[in-house]
Amino acid sequence: MQRRRLGQSALELAPIMLGGNVFGWMIDEKTSFGILDAFIDAGFNAVDTSDSYARWIPGSPGGESETIIGNWLKRSGKRDKVLIATKVGEDMGEGRSLKKDYILRECEASLRRLQTDCIDLYQTHFDDEVTPPEETMQAYAALIAAGKVRAIGASNMTAARLKASLAASKKLGLPRYESLQPLYNLSDRREFETEFEPICRQEKLGVINYYSLAAGFLTGKYRSPEEGAKHPGRGGRLKRYLDARGMGILRALDTVAARHNALPAQIAIAWLIAKPIITAPIASATSLKQLDEILKAPQIKLSREEIALLDAAGA
Repeated sequence: MQRRRLGQSALELAPIMLGGNVFGWMIDEKTSFGILDAFIDAGFNAVDTSDSYARWIPGSPGGESETIIGNWLKRSGKRDKVLIATKVGEDMGEGRSLKKDYILRECEASLRRLQTDCIDLYQTHFDDEVTPPEETMQAYAALIAAGKVRAIGASNMTAARLKASLAASKKLGLPRYESLQPLYNLSDRREFETEFEPICRQEKLGVINYYSLAAGFLTGKYRSPEEGAKHPGRGGRLKRYLDARGMGILRALDTVAARHNALPAQIAIAWLIAKPIITAPIASATSLKQLDEILKAPQIKLSREEIALLDAAGA
């Protein structure tokens, strides 16, 4: 399976990254193990999680997803076959923080939960916008020097702060962010394409976008606010997609899907994979059937005409 280099790092990713946000939230450990096994056995190699998954569950301390992945790594013996990406910076009880001592402490906690001695990609989950980027990058540099982290990435920060972080690394001679994890899909395009894509191109950053299926909207399963409201986990997020523009996107997906005897979700992911700027879109699955559908997306080769049709619908 063809792999793409993540930024200027030594990490190479297969064309889909598995989202671990559902582990310990929407699916239990046993189901998560089955999905992880099937994903890696199919030749894919990268899993994304965070220390804060799934802290939004009432009473949850966070770390459920990392714990499940760690238990799977120990049981499966497949550590050498998988790149583990996790994140730091989201509120774990003390508020959002990217201070040096906080990052160093939280990294140790993630390593314990993941039952590994090294995180392949350690990412800023949310910017605290107070800590100087120099302090944050020094923390990451210390972790890389200690062999606890291989590469670093960013997510959920302004373009200005991303530039400032890259500049701080250059000025101080420190490791830099090699990737960006933005919100990006066929529907959510404006912010990434106007503010972040130029930076990623100029700095040669890898891109591993989240919400590849727009909270399930691009599966085509939800075509009215009423249908969206039936899904308790996604109803609120789905509502904003279910307008005239959204219906136009679904019609374009239906047209292209029919040509390939494929599902709309597969076409939406294939559109992302066809973008040279994208290293690997992140997609989550809550069942083996759903995973199997997602993993067929890289086999779909869209024509220029089809890409243009989809581009126009979501413009």
